[in-house]
Amino acid sequence: MTLTPDAALLTDRVAVVTGGASGLGKGIADAFAAFGARVAVWDKADPGQPVDVRVPDEVDAALARCIDELGVPTILVNNAGGVFHSSILDTSPNGWDALIRANLGHVLLCTQRVVRAMRHASVGGAIVNVASIEGLRAAPGFAAYAAAKAGVLNLTKTAALELAPLGIRVNALAPDAIITEGLLAFAPDSADHLGAMVPMGRAGNVDELAGAAVFLASDLSAYVTGQVIGVDGGTGAAGGWYPHPVDGHYILGPAHDA
Repeated sequence: MTLTPDAALLTDRVAVVTGGASGLGKGIADAFAAFGARVAVWDKADPGQPVDVRVPDEVDAALARCIDELGVPTILVNNAGGVFHSSILDTSPNGWDALIRANLGHVLLCTQRVVRAMRHASVGGAIVNVASIEGLRAAPGFAAYAAAKAGVLNLTKTAALELAPLGIRVNALAPDAIITEGLLAFAPDSADHLGAMVPMGRAGNVDELAGAAVFLASDLSAYVTGQVIGVDGGTGAAGGWYPHPVDGHYILGPAHDA
């Protein structure tokens, strides 16, 4: 194989992006389209054809529409999810189940459905699961969310092994501080606050996560499967070390300018 710039393109490939109506998912869907893919967005907030990816019948109907209108998908991005604060002692069974279903359950459901379509059409493909750095570290106040994202990472590795004989690669992204319109609406000063905790000195933007997704979906990563790529500005590597706000030297734990 001779590497050429065309290896980055997704020309005429069909991609499904869950949770693609806004935020991280929209950034990925837009990037895929820019690189040549025909994109189907599955999102319950889509004003045209809403799809709740937690519901098997809705996923089946969306997949049938996708195949009929665009073709068999060879790229799947499992991005949909949700989060709310709840300490371990305050998390109800319903709250736990809701977060697991929203962040982990649909990953299995959509993967099963799309992979069966790929297998039936005798085509390979690429699956990109959008997890979180919280799946790799403790997340006080967000136990159910973090547990679900950790599950996504393990499911990614297991699926990579099971699906490799079908020519299907499975990888995951683990973002940290990525600025979206939803985050800014919730916390307008979040960019500055998050940037102070990131070794690169700033929060990330959606296009930077989308670039990693394009890499994993394209032939540039043809021999990459079962991997977790942190799109986090270095916070995963830092492991609790922070740059001091005065001299920039790293210290173990956050500090404030006295």
